[in-house]
Amino acid sequence: MRGSVWDVIGPNLTLLVISLVAFSAIIYALFLIGSRASVRWQEWLRYGIFLGPAILLLVVGLIYPALRTIWMSFMDARSENFIGLDNYVWAFTIPEIQIVLRNTALWVVFVPILSTLIGLAIAYMTDRMKSAAVVKSLIFMPMAISFVGASVIWGFVYNYEPNDKKPEIGLLNAIMRMFGFESQNWMLNAPLNTFLLIAVLVWIQTGFAMVILSAAMKNVPDEVVEAAMLDGASNWRRFSEVTLPMIRGTVVVVLTTITIGTLKVFDIVRTMTGGNFQTNVIANEMYAQSFRQLNYGQGSSLAVILFLAVVPIIWYNVRQLRLERTER
Repeated sequence: MRGSVWDVIGPNLTLLVISLVAFSAIIYALFLIGSRASVRWQEWLRYGIFLGPAILLLVVGLIYPALRTIWMSFMDARSENFIGLDNYVWAFTIPEIQIVLRNTALWVVFVPILSTLIGLAIAYMTDRMKSAAVVKSLIFMPMAISFVGASVIWGFVYNYEPNDKKPEIGLLNAIMRMFGFESQNWMLNAPLNTFLLIAVLVWIQTGFAMVILSAAMKNVPDEVVEAAMLDGASNWRRFSEVTLPMIRGTVVVVLTTITIGTLKVFDIVRTMTGGNFQTNVIANEMYAQSFRQLNYGQGSSLAVILFLAVVPIIWYNVRQLRLERTER
């Protein structure tokens, strides 16, 4: 028994020890060379030691895959023949993919706006509550749940029991029956099912928005708020004309972060509907094309479209941060 276990673990453990020893030896040799080199070479070695591994990982893990994906998006399904823009024409002309793009646009519009507005409202209302920590902890709790776990929880909320004689375990349908309405299979009703899936991500991201915006609101100088109070400004005017402009940069960051996360949404759609019933999004379709249908060209084109959708959002965020620094 011991021999069989060692036969499995032994080679991997030996490889791990050899890798650690080799890594330590390389680092020791670099520092030894650096200690004996001239001042000029020490400067270059310092850059090489600390930046070299990071740059190498960046090239291998990000830049090369990105360039390869862009190239594959101009190739056929097996990446054998160059077909130009055919994959992009397919992405914007096929009705099924147009539904995918429409759904992704709905996610990008509603999730960041609703999450930020609800998080901002909760942060403002709990700012001076005595039990604010308890309320914020409960609101933030969904952030600790994985997207798959949240999808399973909300799957019970939307559950449909076709037999009226059986007890309804779906919360939404139980409420419908309580008020005398017929229960229905919510996941089959398009485009309502897309908005029901959007509610799951809003539920998760609201806690993130609340925590970040609450911290930003606490950094607003009390003197400014008190001056507005002395001028007779109402609560709403103090919030809209004093607090909100002073945390504008943070609001932009929150919107940007949630938007980028929303563009990559995959787990919720995959778990709850599998992309069926007109609920599909770009990330899920990209997975289906690349790893289920093995059409690497079309899958890569969807990946590039997703990347191009993220670029202007990041550019806008960087521009706003620069403007904020200039104003300071």
